[in-house]
Amino acid sequence: MTYITHTQQAIIDFSVDEQVLAQAEVYSHLESQAEAVAPTQDPLTSRDRRIIGEIIEVQPESARTIWIEGGITVWVQFVEGGRLPFDRNWFATRVAEVKATLPETPRERNERLSNELEKACAVFGLYHGEIDWLSFSTKLYRDGHNVCFIGCNQQGWYARPRQYGLNRVAPSAEQVIASLGVRAAVAA
Repeated sequence: MTYITHTQQAIIDFSVDEQVLAQAEVYSHLESQAEAVAPTQDPLTSRDRRIIGEIIEVQPESARTIWIEGGITVWVQFVEGGRLPFDRNWFATRVAEVKATLPETPRERNERLSNELEKACAVFGLYHGEIDWLSFSTKLYRDGHNVCFIGCNQQGWYARPRQYGLNRVAPSAEQVIASLGVRAAVAA
């Protein structure tokens, strides 16, 4: 036979401070859960962080964000807390100097080449297959027919109309496509 034992629970009298702490803990938990489900988008790109890190001589990952206050001061906020002020004109000059000397990352290169390829495809009414991002190469098509194989390397843009043909090389995607005799698309 089972017996049920009832115990009397003490009534807890929360003070206002304990309630505030408990509520703060709940909000903190909800905030961390929301961040896990939908992380906030970072306003700084990796290139922005590299530029800031180069200017103020810190690790790029340590910069959380920047903003301009009163049109005069650029503030750099750090991940671990703290911030530094800089004169806007001085900071802008340094950004231009660092951008001119900062090497392009492979990802930035691929984004730049992809944009150039998209523009060239629009001019000629072409579309491309899946891009091989390591060698930055793909096939171009018009109306489902393979037009050429195209890519970009140290020599520049290259295109090959046939699988075993010679590459044609040019400084831009649009020029190399035109060198194959592909005509620009006409507006209907």
